[in-house]
Amino acid sequence: MTDYRIILADDHVMMREGIKTMIDAVPGLAVTGETGDGLKLLKLLKKSLPDMVILDISMPGLRGLEAAREIHSLYPGVHVLMLSMHKSEEFLSMALAAGAKGYLLKEDSGDELLQAIDRIRNGETYLSRKLASAFPSAIISICQGTHNAGPDPLTPRERQVLQMIAEGNTDRQISDQLCISVRTVHRHHANIRSKLNLKGTAALVRYAIAQGYTPNHS
Repeated sequence: MTDYRIILADDHVMMREGIKTMIDAVPGLAVTGETGDGLKLLKLLKKSLPDMVILDISMPGLRGLEAAREIHSLYPGVHVLMLSMHKSEEFLSMALAAGAKGYLLKEDSGDELLQAIDRIRNGETYLSRKLASAFPSAIISICQGTHNAGPDPLTPRERQVLQMIAEGNTDRQISDQLCISVRTVHRHHANIRSKLNLKGTAALVRYAIAQGYTPNHS
């Protein structure tokens, strides 16, 4: 059987070395590349595609979230497992919206890392056990693939704007890409929040994930 190939992307060398040692000790798993820079990661992927990228959420060159988004867009068959020190719901939501199939904390154990790799390899989404009890059931159900989206009250243009928000675009970027004024973008923002009775970017991103606007729900 062919090894499940993994690239490590983390700017902390000791972290990469520790993860590589754990993974290489497991039959059927192999670390085939590593880097500490987001832009170098994308160059590495052009040379040799792995099955998974274990990706630090904060890296020089290109942040992990942006790198995950690029990977999902360019190489949809490559799984992304995000590593983070952030325990906030907002970061988890953004990681899922960027296409990540797993979210682990850097303080999680090596055993849980291997379990996450195995689960993602078998088509599941994995969430750090330390976060599972901290977040609302909607987020957990999204991670487990059991969330059923309800009817959507938004117009097609509002859905388009919301998707772009969830993908991390600024108001100016949305304005430029849709050829509308920033003022119009702000009006769409207000209408979306009013219709959904939601406040804050994290809540909007969660809704976008649940409704399937983002790569993770494909």
